[in-house]
Amino acid sequence: MADDITETSQTVAAGQLRAFIERVERLEEEKKTIADDIKEVFAEMKGTGFDTKAVRKIIRLRKQDQAERQEEEAILDLYLAALGMV
Repeated sequence: MADDITETSQTVAAGQLRAFIERVERLEEEKKTIADDIKEVFAEMKGTGFDTKAVRKIIRLRKQDQAERQEEEAILDLYLAALGMV
């Protein structure tokens, strides 16, 4: 009886593990598809004359809140001044 319970719990654990792995695999595939779509959008932007490096920076900045942006800009300004670049 104890062996049956152990075997059942191992079967359940194995099934649960398999389900988790399959979910991650599906999500990884979706992530790859999305990454490919993003690549296409950047290629289209570049093809119409936009500077994709600048666009990437804008996207990164838009993810930050205003305080984070200001702090980053202040540190950058400080470092540039220290190097005599401003």
